[in-house]
Order: sequence, then structure tokens, then C-alpha cells
Amino acid sequence: MRVYNDLFLIEKNDNTIITIGTFDGVHLGHQEIFNVLINKSKNNGCRSFVITFEPHPRMVIQPNFQLKLLTTFEEKVEILEKLGIDNLLVIPFTKEFSQLTSEEFFRKYILEGLGVKKIVIGYDHHFGKGRDGDEQKIRELGALNNFEVQKTDAVTINDTVVSSSKIRNALSEGEVKTAAQMLGRNYSFAGKVVVGDKRGRELGFPTANIQLENELKQIPKNGVYAVKVFLEERIFNGVMNIGLRPTFKETKIVLSEVHILNFNEDIYGKQIRVEFIERIRDEKKFGSKEELIKQIEIDKQKTNKLLTN
Repeated sequence: MRVYNDLFLIEKNDNTIITIGTFDGVHLGHQEIFNVLINKSKNNGCRSFVITFEPHPRMVIQPNFQLKLLTTFEEKVEILEKLGIDNLLVIPFTKEFSQLTSEEFFRKYILEGLGVKKIVIGYDHHFGKGRDGDEQKIRELGALNNFEVQKTDAVTINDTVVSSSKIRNALSEGEVKTAAQMLGRNYSFAGKVVVGDKRGRELGFPTANIQLENELKQIPKNGVYAVKVFLEERIFNGVMNIGLRPTFKETKIVLSEVHILNFNEDIYGKQIRVEFIERIRDEKKFGSKEELIKQIEIDKQKTNKLLTN
């Protein structure tokens, strides 16, 4: 996949099929758009382009809104490449850019920039200043400038429309299986293993404390999870704890730490990725160290059973 950060590096070609969006999460709804884009471009001998924005527009338009990302930019690029996208144009989203109307954006970046034969949009597509660029506006521009518009239908799971906001809500409730259904893959985050207070080691269950690659990445609800741990070229089962560790001196920040099963190596400073498979229980304050150790053993057994099956 070719990634462009500058429109002027791209040769204009009207034989181009495009789609436009933020695509946070690259969930099943987004993937439906990309499937149509890829198939139409192949069947019609056209080049295809995905146009996206960085950072997330809401972070610029509403800087005080504490938006959490489902996918970092690096994750988004990796997923798009795996899906088979040929070309990606990344437009820097700035205050100045946010003031462009939908028509101004379309003329500069699409009609005079990339060129377009067809645009594929989602069922609720909006763009431009005040989000005034909707399906009707794009169809009007298409009629005036001789390009086609194809809208994809909403993707639903259990009568619920898949959306980034619903996935965020699921994760905030610890419903990682629901999030995985909507994403079409397990939710994950990555980071570097850093030195903690070694409390887990003292209990006989050493943990890898993870410093996230991007502090804006959404973390699931506090609790204990069965996870898959990806370290270099290897995959392990693990028990993940997210929270404040109330049994001991409660921390002021949420910690993410994972006990990797059947593992005993020094991995400080290494990058790992954790995939959430299932939530086991809430975080709980125990009356003694012995109670906590007993519960961790139970958590390990549940995780082994879940991940073995």
C-alpha cells in the first residue's frame, strides 16, 4: 500500500474510485465500504484511494472532549494494508482545514486533486465544515461533475448498527467480546514493558507492566481479562489486570499489567501487544494477600480453559 501525506505528490487521474472518512476502529461497517471500493476498482480497471485524516477531527474541533481512539494511526495503516487497500491519502486535520466547506474540500482535493470516477460512502456519511457534506450534497456534486456515487448499507449485529461509538461504549463496559464482533477481530493495544513495583513477583505471579504506545488509545473497563500476548514472533496466553490494585496501596492512575502463563523471561523494554479475548471478573479488593493469591489461581485456571477451548 502506498501512503501519501501530500496531495501534490499524487498524479491526477479521473479513473479513480475513492472513499473518505476517519475510519477509527476500521470496523465491519468500514470494511464493507472497503470491500466495495476494492471490488469496483478491480472490475472497472480503476485505481482506488482511501482518504483519511490525522489527527482525529474531533480532537481539533472539540479539543476539550476526551476522545479515546480505537485504532492509533499506525494500527489503522496496518489494518488497511492487510485489507488490500492500494493507496492511502492522509490529510493533516488542522483548524484551518476544518473551516473548508464540503464543496471547497471536494473541489480542491477530489475534483482538482486526485480526480474521481466514483465515490463509495457509508450509510451516514458527513464531511466538511458543519458536516454539511452528506449523501444528497455528494450526489449533487456527482451530477454536476460526472462521477458516480454508491452508498453502502449499515452493518448490523444482533439488530445493532456497528459504529465506532458503540464499540467504545462496549469497551467502557468491559464487553470485549461484543467489541470484537463489531470490529471483526479482537480488540488490542500495544506498548512497552516497563519496570513496576514488582508486587506480582512477590505474590508468585510476575506481571509485565505495559506503557501504552499512545496515551489516547482506549483501555477497556477496569477488571481481569483472558488475553493473548504477542511478543516478537511468539504468542502466549495471559491474565490481564486493568485497574488501581485496591488490595494494596491503591494507585492514582490505571495500570495495565499482564501475567503471561508458562513464561519466565526478562522482557523489560520490549514491545508487546495484548489481544482481549474475554472478561473474567471485576477488579476487587481482597482482605488479605492469601485471598488474592487464591483468586489469581482461579483466574489462571479460567483463562487456560477459555483459551485452550
